[in-house]
Amino acid sequence: MLNAAGSTCGLPRPLRCPAHRRAAVVARDVSAAASRKGQVKKVVLAYSGGLDTSIILKWLQDEYECEVVTFTADLGQGEELEPARAKAEKMGIKQIYIDDLREEFVRDYVFPMFRANSQYEGVYLLGTSIARPLIAKRQIEIAQEVGADAVSHGATGKGNDQVRFEVSYYSLKPDIKVIAPWREWTMTSRTDMIQYAEKFGIPVPAAKRDEPPFSMDANLLHISYEGNALEDPWDAPSEDMFTRSVSPEKAPDTPTFVEVEFEKGNPVAIDGVQLSPAALLTKLNELGGANGIGRIDLVESRFVGMKSRGVYETPGGTILLTAHRAMESITLDRGEMHLKDDLMPRYAELVYNGFWFSPEREALQALVDKTQEFCTGTVRVKLYKGNVIVVGRKSPFSLYDKVIASFENDKGLYNQADAGGFIKLQALRLRTLGVNRYKKTFSRGSRHVRDVWLGTRLLPIGEGRTNKAVVGP
Repeated sequence: MLNAAGSTCGLPRPLRCPAHRRAAVVARDVSAAASRKGQVKKVVLAYSGGLDTSIILKWLQDEYECEVVTFTADLGQGEELEPARAKAEKMGIKQIYIDDLREEFVRDYVFPMFRANSQYEGVYLLGTSIARPLIAKRQIEIAQEVGADAVSHGATGKGNDQVRFEVSYYSLKPDIKVIAPWREWTMTSRTDMIQYAEKFGIPVPAAKRDEPPFSMDANLLHISYEGNALEDPWDAPSEDMFTRSVSPEKAPDTPTFVEVEFEKGNPVAIDGVQLSPAALLTKLNELGGANGIGRIDLVESRFVGMKSRGVYETPGGTILLTAHRAMESITLDRGEMHLKDDLMPRYAELVYNGFWFSPEREALQALVDKTQEFCTGTVRVKLYKGNVIVVGRKSPFSLYDKVIASFENDKGLYNQADAGGFIKLQALRLRTLGVNRYKKTFSRGSRHVRDVWLGTRLLPIGEGRTNKAVVGP
């Protein structure tokens, strides 16, 4: 059936021709570019110094005709950051920020999250998620310092990071303008980006000319690998991909024992040596990586709606999570622990989705931190071929009473006879439930014999040829 324009599709006849479509796209892009000019005066770009963000930098200059301020965060990704300064200077950037945020990252973001024992979908330790709010916060601070009216990031339109960055921006500065180039430009392939880079004299390393086998994101907490070679969840990752840990098979045959000391839920020392937050996590990464700790391969549910396969190395974080839970096991009351466990998935989801600065995350944090007031002591773990095994824990606030728990003489502190009444009271609702449901379930004269608890004795159903419940001794 023809539409009003004489076409069998939603496009007028001329645009059904590929050449006409390309011309229409060019015309649209020219119009969009013209409308961008003058919208923004100064923008703070989250800049890594890599090819993608260098292209974004030039695109912002060209499309928006605005001043660009670059910001590069050192979160312990393990790469030299000064080349980012040189690249930015070469592209005419006058205001360049390269900030060492490692201590703040671990102290104010990683540790609070680990006090909650956060794991998204029971596995992911949120290494990428937890870094985004700090980067966003510093971008907003810089924007206020330099008088910028916009911020920009290099996250694509298919991932979670665009949400994490932008929700954080708006939480901290509701009137800020946000530029997300991946959602605006028409470059759709590696070839398009390389051609753009060459057009404007942006150096393209030989290794970047071909599509990389996977993308990486690194900080002190973890390294993530996603995309391309990892997109088939059936295919195992190549061993040469991993950079922070040896394979468990190649880990030492002799275990490594480590003692982690906690104060109010935060790790403060390793093997008796006090360390700063960043130094402590770095040390745990070294110990864990050498013993094949912290590799996970998962398919996660992205906030934007799709499933995504990711492979992660989180050696220090894996040790920290195991040790912290062991510390809680002797210092937290059962009710506290179980409530925390109930709320943890919600906390982790908020972090994963980018709602670090939300009031509900802050409310949950207040509850979590209240439970950590007595989470102080030392945990000893054994690291062996990919495993973190708790082999000891102690605390001046331990709730574990060896005398009461002992199978030997408990000196009268626990009367075993009291357990009978406790059990009966706990079972009362189930006994009542059983009696009433029995009456509704079995028909009169049933020959099927079942034992039902009625009062304090078992009545074989069928012998009395009645379904009437009898409660009593």
